[in-house]
Amino acid sequence: MTATPPAPPAKTEPAPNGAPETSRSGGTLSSGVSIKGTVKFQKELLIDCQVEGTIDSNGRLTVGKQARIKGDIKTRSVIVDGTVDGNITAGERCELRAGCTVNGDIEAPRLVVDEAASFIGSAKIATQKQPAAPTA
Repeated sequence: MTATPPAPPAKTEPAPNGAPETSRSGGTLSSGVSIKGTVKFQKELLIDCQVEGTIDSNGRLTVGKQARIKGDIKTRSVIVDGTVDGNITAGERCELRAGCTVNGDIEAPRLVVDEAASFIGSAKIATQKQPAAPTA
C-alpha cells in the first residue's frame, strides 16, 4: 500500500495592500490606523486601531487587542479585547475578554465578562419586551 503525498497548500492571491487574503467575511482596520468620526459597516469588522467617534452597525464587531476606542458603540454583537472609553449597546451579545478595559455603560441581552477583564460602569441586561398578548 502506498501513501499519497499531501496536496500542496492552496495559493492565495495577495490583497491590493500585499497581505495574503484571509477567510474573514468582514473588514479589518489594523494597527497604525487612526480614525476620527463615525464608523459604519454592515456585516463584520475587526478594529485593531485608534477610533475617536461612534461605531454604528447591525453587524458583528471585534475590538482587537491593540484597539483604543473613544466613543460609543452600537452594534448587534461585540467582542472586546482592547480598550473602550464609551458606552456599548449590543442588540444580541457583548463579550469582554481577558485583558480588555471598558470604561462606560453596557446594555445587552447577554453579557459575558472574563474574570481578567476590567469593566468600570453599569450593565443593563435586558431582552426586548414582547407585546402583551390580548386577553379575552
